Amino acid sequence: MTPSEYKAFKNLPVKSKANLRDNMDDLELIFTMLGERVTTEISKAEKPDTLVKNKKVAKRGGTVAGNARKDTEKELGRSVMNADNLLDLGKKLGKNSR
Repeated sequence: MTPSEYKAFKNLPVKSKANLRDNMDDLELIFTMLGERVTTEISKAEKPDTLVKNKKVAKRGGTVAGNARKDTEKELGRSVMNADNLLDLGKKLGKNSR
């Protein structure tokens, strides 16, 4: 999902400046960070010099994280992604956010 699609999935205002990461649980953050980190490592190794090459590297990093997420979901028997908005959930429980 794109960030806008994920905000909509979590019932966050798409056009707001709400931080999507603040509304993710640990597994959602882990797979997001995995995709970013793998993308960074591929980029360091290959040093793409055009926008097209950078997009291809980003797609590959996202694919690695996506495959890991799917494998995890298969093992858990449930989706890693959830529509829970952790900031709202924390407010309901009377807790501070992270």
